[in-house]
Amino acid sequence: MEFSSKLLQEAVNEMSQLPGIGKRTALRLVLHLLRQPKEQTSILSQALSKMREEVKFCKSCHNISDVALCEICSNKLRNDKIICVVEDVRDVMAIESTGSFRGLYHVLGGKISPMDGVGPQDLNIETLVSKVKEGIIEELIFALSSTMEGDTTNFYIFKQIKDFGIKTSTIARGIAIGDELEYADEVTLGRSLLNRIPFESSHAHTDPHLLPSSYGSLHPVLAIQQAHPLPSPSQSCPYYTSV
Repeated sequence: MEFSSKLLQEAVNEMSQLPGIGKRTALRLVLHLLRQPKEQTSILSQALSKMREEVKFCKSCHNISDVALCEICSNKLRNDKIICVVEDVRDVMAIESTGSFRGLYHVLGGKISPMDGVGPQDLNIETLVSKVKEGIIEELIFALSSTMEGDTTNFYIFKQIKDFGIKTSTIARGIAIGDELEYADEVTLGRSLLNRIPFESSHAHTDPHLLPSSYGSLHPVLAIQQAHPLPSPSQSCPYYTSV
């Protein structure tokens, strides 16, 4: 791609470093900024610079915050005996949007992934174990993605805290509401059968006010409400021996 200006080329190159942004999209965004008033571009650059320099991470849960202790952790109405373990800030936002969880969170900052060079020491696992050792936490809810990396991370944490006698659970996994069985993969279908629940219980959770209008996927409310005890190591993480 030929540029008539080195300044334009530099701006496009930097913009294309963002995830999901290619050179053509970056060029379109940069040209859009050029067409806007200079004040608007200045406000954008100042907001980004201020965010990068002043943003903080909660000293308790590692969520993004403006202060040392985030609003969730400092809220006295939250149940500090239940901790929901998530991968990143986006998961906190997703669960909070349901309004169904009143406990606290712990943001790991990723998942154990040997292929990507991410080990337990690169995540916020040590601070989570320290919380458990304090004896306040009664239950950990593992809300990581249902992948090999997610299961590996779940089991690694489980091994670190299993001697402290707290309850561990994971969000429900199975067939999404509105899905056809013929389109479900074998692992999802198998887990749905292994973790089946009584019909009366499933019917009780199917509140039409809690379901998405599209019925396209399992609503996070149902996932949290149907949390069940962590399965045995052989069921929950067949790859745990590689940790």
